[in-house]
Amino acid sequence: MKAIGNYILIETLQSKHKEVNGLLLTEKLDVDNRYVKAKIISLGNLVEALKEGDIIYYDKNRGNGIDYNEKIYHVIKDMDVVLVE
Repeated sequence: MKAIGNYILIETLQSKHKEVNGLLLTEKLDVDNRYVKAKIISLGNLVEALKEGDIIYYDKNRGNGIDYNEKIYHVIKDMDVVLVE
């Protein structure tokens, strides 16, 4: 499976649980955090400044999920990436 154009195929990475004032925050409860960590699986031919394998942060309200080989991937546009580790 390969992304085309300015699309990026990513795999969302599970964030670790955070503890704030003795309360355990899971990813589902962390509604204030708008950005999610992911690994780039495939890049479209128009994407610049990124490479496969990069760890990125992207807007969790963007993109769509794809079920491929019993695993969920997401497709986002290059402009949805806000940080590269």
